[in-house]
Amino acid sequence: MARDRKFTDDELFQMTKLLLVGDGYDAFTFSKLASMMKVSRGSIYKYYENKDELISEFLMYEMNRFLQGFSELDKSGDFQTQFDLVIDFIFKHSEIHQILEIINQIPKKSSNRVLSNHTQLSAYHTDMYKQFQGLIEQGKREHVIKSHLSDAIILGMTFQTIAIPNHFGIPKDEWIASIREILSEGMFQRD
Repeated sequence: MARDRKFTDDELFQMTKLLLVGDGYDAFTFSKLASMMKVSRGSIYKYYENKDELISEFLMYEMNRFLQGFSELDKSGDFQTQFDLVIDFIFKHSEIHQILEIINQIPKKSSNRVLSNHTQLSAYHTDMYKQFQGLIEQGKREHVIKSHLSDAIILGMTFQTIAIPNHFGIPKDEWIASIREILSEGMFQRD
């Protein structure tokens, strides 16, 4: 007779996220995770052969949630309205940048499951950029974004803004508003 699972995927992935964001990939262990969840390591090993399988599954879970949330944004407005929604969304999910970088730390040869997940995560990453690129193209059509600027640079700069550390403790709303302004209007005074 099968025993009931002592945790849900959501619970497992939330604890995985806390450990990864707090300690990083290298310091992540099943022992720490099991201790946080108050379960045995064996109960985690029943479902995942190693930490790379668990982490790659977690990354897929996070990307699915991120892409689902993005697809639910109202895309009916003009570019500026959509841009503001996207910036708010990106900052609401600011850990996605740090989480996505973890995939490059996982050895692809860890297992077939990890390799398969890595391939799927690459597809999700590409899909994410394509969705955001659609917004950039709209901005260029509406003559809000300069047509000669590279989409790749605009995408990179937009996503990298969430990784800028707020060392001075600027209030979050002010921080996001300043980044939004720099991205949309630049930093130089205009006469």
